[in-house]
Amino acid sequence: MEEENDIKIDISKHEFVPKHELLSDKESEKLLKELGVTRLQLPKILKKDRAIHHLKAKRGDIIKITRNSKTAGKAIYYRVVI
Repeated sequence: MEEENDIKIDISKHEFVPKHELLSDKESEKLLKELGVTRLQLPKILKKDRAIHHLKAKRGDIIKITRNSKTAGKAIYYRVVI
């Protein structure tokens, strides 16, 4: 829980923070089916992670992370919120 005197900064706007998107339930189910995995098998991200704070994600939600890479162009990762 944040303290009242905490500075409110949206780090999702910082140039070094990759784009984080909350997948809908339908998108999440489709992704899990395509990858042949369960939510438990995905890498984790904490609900309190500042990079997803603005998404209002809840436990079990899946976050799509898009990173720009000089060698790969765009690299997409998925994390489940814990």
